[in-house]
Amino acid sequence: MTVSSAQALPRVAVTVGDPAGIGPEIVLRAVADSNVAARCRPLVIGSRAVLAAVAAKLDLPLPPEIEDQPLDPATFVPGQISPLAGRAAVLAVRRAAELALRGDVGAIATAPLNKAAMAAAGFSYPGHTELLAELAGVNDYAMLLAAGALRVIHVSTHVSLAEAIRRVQRPRIETVIRIAHETLGRMGMPRPRIAVAGLNPHAGEGGLFGHEERDVIAPAVAAARAAGFDASGPWPGDTVFFRCARGEFDVVVAQYHDQGHIAVKQAGFEIGVNITAGLPFFRVSVDHGTAFDLAWQGRASAQSMIEAVLLAAKLAGESQI
Repeated sequence: MTVSSAQALPRVAVTVGDPAGIGPEIVLRAVADSNVAARCRPLVIGSRAVLAAVAAKLDLPLPPEIEDQPLDPATFVPGQISPLAGRAAVLAVRRAAELALRGDVGAIATAPLNKAAMAAAGFSYPGHTELLAELAGVNDYAMLLAAGALRVIHVSTHVSLAEAIRRVQRPRIETVIRIAHETLGRMGMPRPRIAVAGLNPHAGEGGLFGHEERDVIAPAVAAARAAGFDASGPWPGDTVFFRCARGEFDVVVAQYHDQGHIAVKQAGFEIGVNITAGLPFFRVSVDHGTAFDLAWQGRASAQSMIEAVLLAAKLAGESQI
């Protein structure tokens, strides 16, 4: 590849995630992947010293471009929760968002954060989604997961099941349908087929197993259709994800975290990616955690990270057209 052709590639900010977890390893492996190198110019955001320590230990190459977020690897223990590591992870995400909002990068790909480490550092965000939404100044956003042909967007995520049920409200469902339509449109699907899952077994079975489908979800779907969206449902949660995976729908609106996450992780745990929908820039992440038990050992799979960077590169390239 010539210098000029390399410069024409979309630029993707890649954050290292929690340095005490598997983030440094999977980022090093992903950036070194030949498919990644052929499709984008990754800018890795994280501690150069940490990356160098992991690269030396696991015999991995250092990325050509690193924006250093200083952190001494001697100040924390790999595989253990550290406020310093949690703070470094948040600061890297903040910097990536700043670059994306300025247009200096076309998309962001993120390695996993650790919520306990973030909390220990004084940051109370449930995860990347809420942090990035605050940084971007948006109120309407949602988590969209993808594994192969299966895409799932969520009405709620990191709340208790009791709270998730309370959040099954018509305005929120209508908002998520709209976000799904707009996001998939930006991904090249001008009229996505949006299936909305029910909350209760058998989508309520006509009111026998619950009233949310009749009183809340069905009216939200009807309003979305009246607004011009190709939405349908509520469909039973035990079949709708299978139907989407085989091509009947383009995305499923899941009513709560585990309803959607279990389906996606069964469809492809190592290839699943997480997209924050509703932001003014594209952000793609791995669909797994920090895996402290595997940290800095050379045993972590980088496949989800590779998929995240590749999708970020694709979306960044499309946004530049």
